[in-house]
Amino acid sequence: MLPPPGPVMEAQNQPDRPTDRRKPNEQAQPDPKWFQPRPSAGSYDPKASGASNLGPNSEDLLKTIQDRRAAIAAFDGVDPASVPVDAVTASGSGLDPHISVAYAKEQVYRVAKARNVPADTLNQLIGEYAEGRSLGFLGQAGVNVVLLNTALNDLK
Repeated sequence: MLPPPGPVMEAQNQPDRPTDRRKPNEQAQPDPKWFQPRPSAGSYDPKASGASNLGPNSEDLLKTIQDRRAAIAAFDGVDPASVPVDAVTASGSGLDPHISVAYAKEQVYRVAKARNVPADTLNQLIGEYAEGRSLGFLGQAGVNVVLLNTALNDLK
């Protein structure tokens, strides 16, 4: 369940955001001040919730993942080999607000630099918002990126 819109959601919809100054048919660009979510097959539209239906042998899927890996590595300033799997693959619904702890930590130095906040402060936030495995044994530990960004917005 997602929290109701709050300061982060409102801040992310302000006209001074670079993503809002785009031309028609121009793709939104991520803001380096925020932790980024997983990709979405449905462009984060809840009416288009679902996977891409591309199978593991799909050349289109492989190209998409390679392109995402290169773009994320360049954006975060890391080696493409270090980009976690969840950073380049959408969840089944395409709307899951959780990212892996590894993906959150990969983004720390970019967010710290963009916000002029110590990396240790951001690592502490990640630790506070990290959630264990579902039912204690399913999946991997994760971080709800919406809650993490809300806490980031509240930093003074």
